Amino acid sequence: MNYFALLSMLALAACAAAPVANAPATRAMVADSALPPMKVFSAPRPVTPQMSNGNIAADFLSLHFQLESGRTLPVFTRFEGPVTVGVTGQPPDSLGPDLARLLSRLRSEAQVDIRQVGPDAPEANIVIEAVSRTDIRQALPQAACFVVPNVTSLAEYRRFRRSDRINWARLTERQQMAIFLPYDASPQEVRDCLHEELAQALGPLNDLYRLRESVFNDDNVHNVLTGFDMLILRATYAPSLRSGMTREEVAARLPRILSTLNPGGDGLGERPQAVTPRNWITAVQAALDPGTGVAQRRSAATDAMRIAQDLNWSDHRRAFSHYIVGRLIQGYDPDLAQRHFAIAQRYFDETPGTELHQAYLAAQTAAYAITRGDGDTALRKIAPALPVARNAENAALLATLMLLQAEAYTLTGQHETARAVRLDSLGWARYGFGSDWAVRAKMREISGLTPAPRS
Repeated sequence: MNYFALLSMLALAACAAAPVANAPATRAMVADSALPPMKVFSAPRPVTPQMSNGNIAADFLSLHFQLESGRTLPVFTRFEGPVTVGVTGQPPDSLGPDLARLLSRLRSEAQVDIRQVGPDAPEANIVIEAVSRTDIRQALPQAACFVVPNVTSLAEYRRFRRSDRINWARLTERQQMAIFLPYDASPQEVRDCLHEELAQALGPLNDLYRLRESVFNDDNVHNVLTGFDMLILRATYAPSLRSGMTREEVAARLPRILSTLNPGGDGLGERPQAVTPRNWITAVQAALDPGTGVAQRRSAATDAMRIAQDLNWSDHRRAFSHYIVGRLIQGYDPDLAQRHFAIAQRYFDETPGTELHQAYLAAQTAAYAITRGDGDTALRKIAPALPVARNAENAALLATLMLLQAEAYTLTGQHETARAVRLDSLGWARYGFGSDWAVRAKMREISGLTPAPRS
């Protein structure tokens, strides 16, 4: 999971082209008082993928037989038998409930025989070690979290990091995995790491930018396992597959497996799947890397956009290219950024399954409307994005949208409604952004978008 990931995409300060307003009393009272309790999501709302089983089979093979680096894997691997999970290190309070909820989903939706064991139990198949973000970055600089085979601790990983012991290509069966998560990140970031890394410990090792509705995508739009992801994991543990199979052997069994698990996918036509070239991936990664200079990031984003244009893409990858350009130029040319966002919206509209992508886009365009003092437009853009963010269990995005909505209500004179929405957002903000200072910083950032009243 890339370190730059989700929260860097949510920053809105660069949108503020207008003078900062004096905060109304209701906003100041919230900012200065104790924050309300953290909110958490309850029932998951996964959506069955509406796509051809032929496309799903191709995705399955790409996810299992290739690493993110592009290196191919010789055989299929998974755990054979029940899987146990243990937690070590300094786990934050939110990890226990989120892990229990995820394991329940894996058992019920993916049919994986998996359970948590206590510290006194024999060594678990998957060890989740909660360490500091500094420790993770020292071990793998551009990672927020990661998974490694055949070790049980970060110290052991350091000892064997240059040996074949942790070489994914040498695996013929999965028996021992270690996941390293940050204990000093927001509850949402810890949960997001948990979902992606535990899923990769169990199954797919690759990330594919062509996937629209999956955590197995480095755009990090989806943060919790989707219906597509659960289907991939359920197919991974189908009885007719076993560790050590070649790509050809797995491919021969997939049609029957997917027909059984996803019968609706047999009647859908296959969509062309354009390969994502390495130069586009490299450009996107450079554009999103906060450790790279702003000018270089803008240049990389422009390169990614031109590559997408040259390839004549018309899917979410084309939209994402324009979205990145817009994000990186809106600080000095907000009007041009809005034109790129409009192009991104057009391609998202043409691509099924991009509702969450559009919710991110709505946050940017609504913020721009607020800087213009146009509360009505901001409210129209935010309204359809709110249930999408909620269903995707993205508290950071949900809180951001609600804080923007509160500003828009203030602009339209609906001060009591603004106050209620702002208060309601803070419980989600505590889960999404973590510490009180981070929540208050997000509040100040968004309140600064509202233009000062004219005399």
